[in-house]
Amino acid sequence: MAKYIFVTGGVVSGLGKGIVAASLGRLLKLRGYKVAAQKFDPYMNVDPGTMNPTQHGEVFVTHDGAETDLDLGHYERFIDENLTEFSNLTSGKVFWSVLNKERNGEYLGQTVQIIPHVTNEIKDFIKKNVELTGADVMITEIGGTIGDIESQPFLEAIRQFASDVGRKNCLFIHVCLVPYISGSDEYKSKPAQHSTKELQAMGISPDIIITRSDEDCGEAIRKKIALFCSVKEDCVIANTTADCLYEVPIMLHKNGLDKVVCRELGLKNKCDLTPWKTMVRDIRSRKGMTRIAIVGKYVSLHDSYLSIVESLNHASYACHTNLQIEWIDSEEITRQNAAEKLRGIMGILVPGGFGTRGTEGMIEACRYARENDVPYFGICLGMQIAVIEYSRHAAGIQDATSGEFSEGGTHVIDLMPDQNGKRIGGTMRLGAYPCRISKDTQMYAAYGEELIEERHRHRYEFNNDYCADLENAGLIISGTSPDGSIVETVEVASNRFFIGVQFHPEFTSRPNRPNPLFKTFVKCAKETGLH
Repeated sequence: MAKYIFVTGGVVSGLGKGIVAASLGRLLKLRGYKVAAQKFDPYMNVDPGTMNPTQHGEVFVTHDGAETDLDLGHYERFIDENLTEFSNLTSGKVFWSVLNKERNGEYLGQTVQIIPHVTNEIKDFIKKNVELTGADVMITEIGGTIGDIESQPFLEAIRQFASDVGRKNCLFIHVCLVPYISGSDEYKSKPAQHSTKELQAMGISPDIIITRSDEDCGEAIRKKIALFCSVKEDCVIANTTADCLYEVPIMLHKNGLDKVVCRELGLKNKCDLTPWKTMVRDIRSRKGMTRIAIVGKYVSLHDSYLSIVESLNHASYACHTNLQIEWIDSEEITRQNAAEKLRGIMGILVPGGFGTRGTEGMIEACRYARENDVPYFGICLGMQIAVIEYSRHAAGIQDATSGEFSEGGTHVIDLMPDQNGKRIGGTMRLGAYPCRISKDTQMYAAYGEELIEERHRHRYEFNNDYCADLENAGLIISGTSPDGSIVETVEVASNRFFIGVQFHPEFTSRPNRPNPLFKTFVKCAKETGLH
């Protein structure tokens, strides 16, 4: 029978429950178990796809096309398993499903209530993910903080679930902040005690408490938490701030997390951390510095581009170079100041986004990269920006633009035909699609394959009416859909690295297996600094 682990958080949000869940998943996978992960988010949006990235961070897209919370990116990068549409559940999605069933008469006239109808919907979601993945261990993170009113149906559902599957098959982990008071030079356990008691009042007694602090809060504090929260002493695990995200599994293993998890669940395989430790050692042995500029419109919140940042990090590990990311607001770039703003930059990346704000600055950054042979990497919107820039300044189409930006002008980028008249949420071209790559191109040099598969999230595309004009002007269309109907990648052959891709390669990058495009981009940027 599958084992189930539920991770909750207390005191404050943003403690890194997702990193704990992802790290535990990697430790259990290193023990030979098949692990699946999922996140429950209490907000009423059906999914994060329509939410502003500066409020909620990036939208992570799964292989099967679900728009999900950014924590799923951590799960995939740590566990190295493709997640599914059943890996992210929101309050909005739960109520949407329940109300549709009520309208369709599926409850046979019953009074529809939080218990049992909403909680049953949540429990069914857990079971479906296990059935779909065939996981030995299912790790579920409950978003938000204990005490949030919107989290209560999820907490009640997992309380019931423990009874359904048997307590020996279920484990509760509670992550709590242990604050440091500088005036008295001491850590305080009271917030963790109160948070745990509030969780216990919901009918859930945590088996393991993870203390979150910048430095080790000390054995005495952990013993005090164990005593007052009724958990075993070795089940209070320290989680301190790490210099590198990927050191966290090693730290939690050292502090005994996977050992006590396996003991409590009756799992027996041994953990071999050698490959992971080797990777972390290589991360620490990097030399030199490569400066990459991310030129975007959401740079006020770096989580808006979380997977891109991690993919650049992965590439820097493989290229044995330290990485310095320069965050540049595209609204601040003009033709007049582009050279000054981008001076000393060794590679320019323009990421995805929506709307017109900041796009002219992106175009100027792209122009600077192309004209000065600075490695350029355009992702989704960044690829469309490259097409518009090339159209204006190399192909002579001076009014080139996107149908998303303006009703007038020449739309070298336009709405995909199947997107006309669709509502906004969950209707874009989503998930993994194949791309056929032409030989003797920068794309083929990066992947070494003629047919690849990457994940998409877009509504606009290259307008095929202008293929001939742009190719005659020197733009290379290096990748298309297998039937040739959709332009997937473009490049400029005269530059050492100038690639725009309509898909999102950041979603498939892993710390021990960087995406080929990111690896090639960082390698070229590093070499730029050596000239």
